[in-house]
Amino acid sequence: MQRILLALLVTFLIPTSTLAARGPASFSVGRSLIAASSSPGNAFLAGVSVVSTAPVAGDLSAVGGSVVAAAPVQGDALLLAGSVSSRAAVWGDVRAVGGSVNVEGSVTGDLVALGYTVYNSGRTSGDTFIVAVDATLSNGAAGPVTIYGNSILLAGDFADDVTVVATGRVSLAPGTTIRGKLSYEAPETATIPASATVDGGIEYTSTSYLPDVGTSRTLALVSIGFFLFARILGALILAGLLAGLFPRLAERVAEHASLNRLRDILLTMLLGFAILAATPVLIALLMLTFVGIGLAMLLFFLYALLVLLAFLYAGILLGSIVARRFAKRDMVLWHDGMFGMLALSLILLVPFVGVLTVLLLAVFAAGALLRIFFHFAFPHEDYTAELL
Repeated sequence: MQRILLALLVTFLIPTSTLAARGPASFSVGRSLIAASSSPGNAFLAGVSVVSTAPVAGDLSAVGGSVVAAAPVQGDALLLAGSVSSRAAVWGDVRAVGGSVNVEGSVTGDLVALGYTVYNSGRTSGDTFIVAVDATLSNGAAGPVTIYGNSILLAGDFADDVTVVATGRVSLAPGTTIRGKLSYEAPETATIPASATVDGGIEYTSTSYLPDVGTSRTLALVSIGFFLFARILGALILAGLLAGLFPRLAERVAEHASLNRLRDILLTMLLGFAILAATPVLIALLMLTFVGIGLAMLLFFLYALLVLLAFLYAGILLGSIVARRFAKRDMVLWHDGMFGMLALSLILLVPFVGVLTVLLLAVFAAGALLRIFFHFAFPHEDYTAELL
């Protein structure tokens, strides 16, 4: 079972570019993580606070409550956090998602930033795409720029076209130069000082507070993106809390996958599938009778709790397997749960196969939890000795 889960993790979590990297990939997880050793290949960092201070020869992927990329990155940078700061040069693309996004280093490729506030004081050679409530570009850009937001401030030298869709104010700082065309949609005209120049002309479209169909679709996509980010972040926090507060329970779930025979693993998955499939039918039948409504409501809440725990412990199971294989550690720590849940969330993004993989892991986790709870309520000496 361990080998199967590890194969699925490598197949769906690590992109193809990672497998063809210049050197071996590095994985680092910690509560307050400082990556001070340079990586010859791709680097994957995760933690509550993540700081990268050593150069990365491949791609950099970092997730956490706070992420600071303070060293050069030869490949692409993927940064997901509540607070994101990219302070060094990136020779590939930068994709940053967070509540606050600050890009200070130069970007040779494209820049995609989504956040509540986005401040870009570096210079991007490729395309720049920003979605934020408050967006500021203080050093211009070498490529085309597209911004969706509320309050937008532009400064510096822009070598290409600039397209802005704003629900609030659009402002150009004194001395700003746009060598291409400035096209913007806003409720009121932009604040453009006399010292600012726009060589390609200005195209202004007045918009009301009710967006058109195209803007509504864009805002809907942005809302879905923020929802997915919040869901993944919430799942990471819950998995970390469960693994940290109840490490023995997480270890027992992992033991069901590592110590049991294939027959026991299949029976555990069958048990989980039977409960998850049969309980909704039982709830529907109980709802048909007046006496069974109360019991149906109780079963519904217990079923919802089981589904949630099955999904969370499926991620914890992945993290514990990685810890057993690479860290040679049987103890499950809080960051194992966070890393496993991150892996599970990324696997879930893979169409069809990803959903099936997560479903199988969740079914196994549900069966393992039910077996553990049953033997806890009705203890058996042989079973207890086997686990201990």
